[in-house]
Amino acid sequence: MAKIPSAMIAAGGLVGGYGVARWTKKRPLGGVVLAAAGAAAARQWRQRAGGPAAGALTAAYVAAFAGSHPLAKKVGAWPAVFGVAGAVALASWAVADRNG
Repeated sequence: MAKIPSAMIAAGGLVGGYGVARWTKKRPLGGVVLAAAGAAAARQWRQRAGGPAAGALTAAYVAAFAGSHPLAKKVGAWPAVFGVAGAVALASWAVADRNG
């Protein structure tokens, strides 16, 4: 059975976490989605690209989440979330998914 690419998991965690938080009006529930997807992506990053790369991609995932907040004040919430999700997905694909 083929694994879901880590790029899709990471992007889905950022978009899904925000969506769940917004639609349920329960930010901690969105955080659960964000954390679960981040953990799943990190496991694949470690398996496919090794510990240092997984650490760097995990840091990028957390930075994207944090960076989406000030970015949202400039471009809007959904554009900010989609932008950072795309950036993390691209980094994940380049480092961990491209060759496998």
